[in-house]
Amino acid sequence: MIEIGVKNLRKLYGVKLIFENVSFELHSGEIVGLIGQNGVGKTTLLKILAGDENYSGEIFLRKGLKVSYLDQIPEFPDNATVFDVLYKAFTDVLLIKRELSGLEKKMASAYGDELNIILNQYSKVQTQFEIIGGYAIDEKLAKIITGLDLEDLLNRPFCNLSGGEKTRVMLGKVLLENPDVLLLDEPTNHLDIKNITWLEEYLIKYNGSVILISHDRYFLDKVTNRIMELTQNGTDIYHGNYSYYKLEKQRRFEEAMKNYLIQKKKIERMEEQIKRYRIWGEMRDSNKMFRRAKELEKRLSKIDELAKPSNSKKVNIAFSSTDRTGKLVYELQNVAKQYDDKPLLKNINLEIYYQDCLAIIGENGSGKSTLLKLINQEIVPDEGIIRSGSRLNVGYLPQEIHFPDESQTILEVYQNHFDSTINQARSALARVLFIKDDVKKQVGMLSGGEKVRLKLLLLMDKSVNVLLLDEPTNHLDIDSREILEASLSAFSGTIIMISHDRYFINSLANRIAEIKKGQLTVYEGDYEYYLLKKEEDKVNIKVKTKEKIRNKVPEKESTVSEETILAIIEGKEQEIEAIINLMNENYQNIEMLKELKVKKKQIEEEIDKLYERLEKMI
Repeated sequence: MIEIGVKNLRKLYGVKLIFENVSFELHSGEIVGLIGQNGVGKTTLLKILAGDENYSGEIFLRKGLKVSYLDQIPEFPDNATVFDVLYKAFTDVLLIKRELSGLEKKMASAYGDELNIILNQYSKVQTQFEIIGGYAIDEKLAKIITGLDLEDLLNRPFCNLSGGEKTRVMLGKVLLENPDVLLLDEPTNHLDIKNITWLEEYLIKYNGSVILISHDRYFLDKVTNRIMELTQNGTDIYHGNYSYYKLEKQRRFEEAMKNYLIQKKKIERMEEQIKRYRIWGEMRDSNKMFRRAKELEKRLSKIDELAKPSNSKKVNIAFSSTDRTGKLVYELQNVAKQYDDKPLLKNINLEIYYQDCLAIIGENGSGKSTLLKLINQEIVPDEGIIRSGSRLNVGYLPQEIHFPDESQTILEVYQNHFDSTINQARSALARVLFIKDDVKKQVGMLSGGEKVRLKLLLLMDKSVNVLLLDEPTNHLDIDSREILEASLSAFSGTIIMISHDRYFINSLANRIAEIKKGQLTVYEGDYEYYLLKKEEDKVNIKVKTKEKIRNKVPEKESTVSEETILAIIEGKEQEIEAIINLMNENYQNIEMLKELKVKKKQIEEEIDKLYERLEKMI
């Protein structure tokens, strides 16, 4: 079934053309990834489909279609709490609930035929209430609050939240609305890997249709079954996920180039033959040759010339070659760090070697950026030792990029950094797409992506041999991310990076360091290897537990048996289940939720320790 049909859509801002010739259909159950270069109008297209922008062209919506849109910049009254925002998802349900309450009051004082009429009406409204999920509001709300970690935000004013927190709340709201069509604009921005994985599973099971904008290629691969690339001249459709799109786009490009070259050669032959006919006509004074020339010219004029296929202009990121470091680049021994008397990192032991590409992962707030700052000696540890290797020339890209003097222009920043001429600076800046008058922009006025490009250029030309990168793909479009990947793959030094982009991590990292509960675990492989080992660990614990229950092997070195420990674990898991039920039932009670969350975390830590004891008994 076609949910949305779009034909010859065109959008102008004043006289500036954003896009035209946009035509496509969205079918039931489809998850479409909307991609394209920054500034091509992806967000504008979603706003048009949501009814928030005017346009020229035709849009057909299925009758009764419910559409929800995840806006990049949501606006709500200053006094609206997070809970208020989430509850706006149930406006239709609450209206029907109010109608049911009104009917219940009328039934209390009605008799005879009047009561029967009210009962019949009540039955119809109740059925409608049940169909739209009115009785499952609390369950749905609890699922979203838990899945997106919103428990601690519910009573806070929405306007006071950070950008990442707003993204999570707005995502929760549109998911709770359960529309026929979800329009999601960068839903994974500011989410950690755990939240993104949860969202993937949610969308894969979603009953409606989805159009989403995302620079997260791993996410696109996981959830989409169609890719739609938006250009100024229309849309190109690819019936598969992102990996399919990459291969198919290259195949189409090669085919288009082949056809272009064949036609070009044909046109050149025809033009050459026309010249010959004219020369022969003059030499022989032959009208026949002139007629042939005119006939061939007519045939040539009817040919619809193909435009030469071209790839979009891309950032040119290439790091300068430099002297290598010693074999051991960094060594961390028993490193600990705390803030406000709260331990963040504890007993961190890590060795990083020449040409390692180490990806640091973990939930938001787990201490990833703190660890990178410790390694960079930007902050000092409370305990432990950090040793740096020999001949290090370090380049650091922080998550929040600031320049010493933000009133300087891009050109001035580069010139002052390298003491270069204007021509040298312009030539270098053009490599990262700062051309013509762009170089006169003040750095304080640059977008996030522009600041990343400028900072990367300064690192490239500094001849570094160690790169410390904190979310380097933030604000970069997909093309720029892939160019950065290729550049870092060719980098001959050592890389330590933090990223939520799993595709980026998997393309580069040969080691994964996961921070969890202040502890660091290193996996000697790429991201896919990390996932495999995590799955194996889960299976191994389950297998070992089952074997111990079956064999009932007595503990050798302790007075506590394995069977006793297993019984304790089972009891604690039941406690966690009871806590989760209480959290779902009391999702509006913020204080109780906080207490329950702390208790749940304590019990989970106790279970982890019990499993460690079991493993030592093997």
